[in-house]
Amino acid sequence: MSTETTIKPLYNSKNPFQARHTVNFKLTGEHSEKDTRHHEISLAGSGLVYEVGDALALKCTNNPELVELTIQTLGCTGDEIVKVKDVEKPLRDALFNDYTIHFVEKKFLAKAAEKGATKLAELLKPENAAALAEYTTARNATRDYVDILREFPEVKFSAQEFCDQLRVLAIRLYSISSSLNAHPESVHLTVATVRWQAHGRKRGGVCSTFLAERWGGDMTAGVFAQTQKHFRLPDDKNTPVIMCGPGTGVAPFRAFLEEREISGSKGANWLFFGDQRREQDFFYREQMEGWVKNGLLTRLDLAFSRDQAEKIYVQNRMREQGAELWKWINDGAYFYVCGDKNKMAADVHAELINIAQTHGGKSPEEAKAFIEEIFMKTEKRYRRDVY
Repeated sequence: MSTETTIKPLYNSKNPFQARHTVNFKLTGEHSEKDTRHHEISLAGSGLVYEVGDALALKCTNNPELVELTIQTLGCTGDEIVKVKDVEKPLRDALFNDYTIHFVEKKFLAKAAEKGATKLAELLKPENAAALAEYTTARNATRDYVDILREFPEVKFSAQEFCDQLRVLAIRLYSISSSLNAHPESVHLTVATVRWQAHGRKRGGVCSTFLAERWGGDMTAGVFAQTQKHFRLPDDKNTPVIMCGPGTGVAPFRAFLEEREISGSKGANWLFFGDQRREQDFFYREQMEGWVKNGLLTRLDLAFSRDQAEKIYVQNRMREQGAELWKWINDGAYFYVCGDKNKMAADVHAELINIAQTHGGKSPEEAKAFIEEIFMKTEKRYRRDVY
């Protein structure tokens, strides 16, 4: 008698699955100020599994135009051999695959200052930290290595010396916007393509533009699932859930709703979603409106900030529905929020405390303690995927 054991391949940062990018289309309208896209990545034959609430890790590559411009500005050919973690390869290959080159590191600035860039030496003084931050990372004016090398042409680096100052090109994490049960052997992402103009050149987010512009056809890229146990649906399928995800923060909630639909979950579902304009930025509109019609989405509250003179955000809609929202929480609902940590999620958090005070009859101290200690930590019904 023999026992056959099947071991599924284990994918991680050292051994990612080489996937193909099969679907890429804009979710935003022609006149939107944004370029937010729906991406589908094939997992065919991989055995790779994920759960809703998880993230997808993606290893992208740099924009080849920026690679060539960096090589040219260094005064190199790109064929120079450099060591990357004891592996020898051409400079061009290293800058394309291994290093972050779209913004400048402080380590590089210090080395350039040593080589005679006196302005940088002044900016690097501890008392000038604010001026240094403004110089390197001011909104829409981030400087990269090309900018610094052009500003200080007297500063010269060899290929290896340059690479020694660079940060490793990090793997990017994106909230998964699909249920594997609804889309076998596929994973979906909802990604805003980041582009801007600075110092006379067009710039772009490394991975968002990789997805939007550079990954297609038979080209593969490494992916693996990043487990996020803190952001799971309730075990009890009858439990109501409230989801707050404006913009691309809607991604995991599309996955939640697909999962609840295919699994026959009976729990009520309430989604707060918003962006700039209903006609341009209502992601997955047809699917969401279909879920409202078939009853899967019990409530859909929308906040499009620029469709009226006064800007309206998801936290404003929460306040309008405060009494009902508090009733759901009292009835055992889980509350989820996904998106920007410092702005949106902070405002949503403050509004939850306000609702506990206004509709729960709690003092400011009691409301804060309920939301932050009982609801979030003790009961674990308040779950966040923020960045």
